[in-house]
Amino acid sequence: MEEFRLPESVKDVLRQTSEIANYLWQREWIERNGGNISVDLTDHFEGASLPSHVAYVKKNFPKEAANMYLYITGASCYLRRLVDTIEKASCIIHINNTADGYAILWGGEKKNFVPTSELSSHLTIHLFNKSQNSGNKVVLHAHPSELIVLSHHKIFHDEQKLNHSIWKMCPEVRVYVPRGIHCTPYAITQSDDLAQMTIDAFKTRDVALWEKHGATVTAPTIEQAWDFMDVANKGAKLLLMAWAAGFEPEGISDKEIEALEKLFNL
Repeated sequence: MEEFRLPESVKDVLRQTSEIANYLWQREWIERNGGNISVDLTDHFEGASLPSHVAYVKKNFPKEAANMYLYITGASCYLRRLVDTIEKASCIIHINNTADGYAILWGGEKKNFVPTSELSSHLTIHLFNKSQNSGNKVVLHAHPSELIVLSHHKIFHDEQKLNHSIWKMCPEVRVYVPRGIHCTPYAITQSDDLAQMTIDAFKTRDVALWEKHGATVTAPTIEQAWDFMDVANKGAKLLLMAWAAGFEPEGISDKEIEALEKLFNL
């Protein structure tokens, strides 16, 4: 099969993804094969021609997924490998026009490579974005430490209190995670229930905090997705630091938060 040529814009997405994977690894948010990333690349391939011979793997998808191009990480692959061997730890797939098969067009060079087992869950979110928020192209799931700790605390069961407690820790948290965190109840990974609850989370919130597991975000770019997770976790970290020091933080007052909301049109 002839070489599949990537558009320059897709190469830029791969470079950005590699950079963010390095940040995730340095933060210890993607231990072993934890976490996964996907990007809807369909717009980048508009008008592109597929190679003349493409081998499709049989798999049923929702009909709305027909002809989608998706970058996604691999099953049992370490996201830290996206830093130096992204072509082995991830791939770009094309879903055929009958939505009953996919082909790996780029990457997947690791022996016995297959896309992450979370493929269906990621695709569910991408299809939600496609119909409800077409600007969001990236889905990022990782294990930010302080957010996970908060999901074990009783505050997790009071979403309004959790958000207010985090927002008041630092002005940037209120500004850059404006819709806040959704406290997503525990569900088995890869389950339809978890995928649906995550979609419901994104209807109102910027971050879906999966109870006792990790966090998932969606955004227009991988850097913006990272920013949601990074800033939300900073608020959680500051709150936990105050508690560890033995005091309940005073935080930014409600009046000061209202002034921020007015200034930034939140």
